[in-house]
Amino acid sequence: MTARSFKQSLESWTGMAQIRAVVAKYGKPAAALVLSVAITVVVFRLGDRLEDLQGLGYLGVFVIAVLGNATVILPVPGIAVVFAGGGVLNPLLVGLIAGVGEPLGELTGYLAGYGGSAVAENRELYERIRRWMERRGFMTLLVLSAIPNPLFDLAGMAAGMLRYPVSKFLLACWIGKTFKALVIAYLGSFLRGMITWM
Repeated sequence: MTARSFKQSLESWTGMAQIRAVVAKYGKPAAALVLSVAITVVVFRLGDRLEDLQGLGYLGVFVIAVLGNATVILPVPGIAVVFAGGGVLNPLLVGLIAGVGEPLGELTGYLAGYGGSAVAENRELYERIRRWMERRGFMTLLVLSAIPNPLFDLAGMAAGMLRYPVSKFLLACWIGKTFKALVIAYLGSFLRGMITWM
């Protein structure tokens, strides 16, 4: 897959004209929801093509880090790519690149919450995380983004619904996700070194 064909695929699948029409008619919250759903659809439609990105080295790590965190509904193996990338590429660069890509992908959960349509299967758990966000938003985002867990999507949606400043959201995500990605990349490097040594 070439960069040009990938770009053309994204342009044709995102429906940018439809998003602009929604913004004009219904405003930013509705556009945030449409964008969040559009990104999830793009990731779903790319399907097996995500594996092609692994051969792109650092660019592949970045794109998969973004897409792996961009979907609220469908899991994409971003952690596995960071782990494998750390074993093959420079783990410091892999961790730093994934640490930039993952927060950008998390904007879809934020946008879904901002759009007001965030639906959580476990309402009690969502309410608990929302209360954490109201009291200590930055720390909640930082801790939940630093450890691999499914709760971060709920925190991202809560941040959007609470209109938590996007700059603070991205900063907390960047710090936490960079830490997590560095640990995972170095673990991949360490384990590959051990296998090679044996």
